[in-house]
Amino acid sequence: MNRILTLTIALVLTAAAAAQPARRRAVQPVQTQTPTAQAERRSDRAALMFPTSASMPEDVVWRRDIYRQLDLTQDANAPLYYPVTPSGKNQNLFTYLFRLVLSGRITAYQYKLDGNESFEEADKAEVKELMERYYITYEERDGRLVVEPSDIPSAEVTRFYIKETSYFDQRSATYKARVTALCPVLMSGADEFGTEATPYPLFWVKYDDVATYLSRLPLMASNLNNVTNMTADDYFTLNRYQGKIYKTNNMQGRVLPKDSTGVAEQQRIEQQLHDFEQGIWHQPAVQQAVADNATAQGSGSTVAADSTQAASVQPARPAKAKKTKENNRRAASSAAAASSKPQRASSSSAPRASARRQRR
Repeated sequence: MNRILTLTIALVLTAAAAAQPARRRAVQPVQTQTPTAQAERRSDRAALMFPTSASMPEDVVWRRDIYRQLDLTQDANAPLYYPVTPSGKNQNLFTYLFRLVLSGRITAYQYKLDGNESFEEADKAEVKELMERYYITYEERDGRLVVEPSDIPSAEVTRFYIKETSYFDQRSATYKARVTALCPVLMSGADEFGTEATPYPLFWVKYDDVATYLSRLPLMASNLNNVTNMTADDYFTLNRYQGKIYKTNNMQGRVLPKDSTGVAEQQRIEQQLHDFEQGIWHQPAVQQAVADNATAQGSGSTVAADSTQAASVQPARPAKAKKTKENNRRAASSAAAASSKPQRASSSSAPRASARRQRR
């Protein structure tokens, strides 16, 4: 009986030991990486090798979003446009972004009719659909989309829409303006008869997604110095671009008009941003004096406050000048009187000639 029990226990333990590796193999599934996971891994590795500036905090006390239109044919924006045709490692911004989107390393988002960007999952753009919509020739090889360098319409992308955010960071007490989104614009339809090109915005990309890659794109920032000592990320971080404001984030969702009133509105917005930046650090002395007087008046009448402010603004130099003129006139008259008196005194006190004859 004891032998049978011992044999039974040994058989059970042997079967359990034999089944344990199979159970481990069954518990651990085969790990496969999706293209998105591979792209995120490459992006993380690139971020470690090419770190960029920190992103904007979400809890800033003040911010303003504006949209600018960059004309790449202007000298200030030319580093983003040339070379039009890729030459070795040198390529322009659109060619670089297009290749990143085509390879799946960054995500492109649809450009909506209202012009606002949306980086939600539902607004992702299909690369194949984009190329078919804008007649970009491509081929499918082994499940991948391939576009020849000559078929990339980099020469026709002469504009960029950018979203610029100006904000005040209360933690570091700094005022900054940084780019948060990019949109290449395809200009098509121009001819020799004077027909203007029609803009076709292609897609939006989030700047934080491409900043790591832009730090590896060298730019020639000067015609006088051909050393490529600047990257595309440096170019946008230093705000080297120049562009007109065509839209702002507002409650009505309105776009600036394209006539003379729109130009005046652009200048007004630029002045508002400049005044806010200057007003963070100091306030003019006259405005400060007016504000102090208004605070001191408290519940006084408006007329009294206005008169007090006017008096504080206008200095008392005219009255002082009048008093100075009066003093100068009196001093001049007294000086003239003093100069005349010595002359009379000298004539009366002068020795008189004696006409008496001497006695003999």
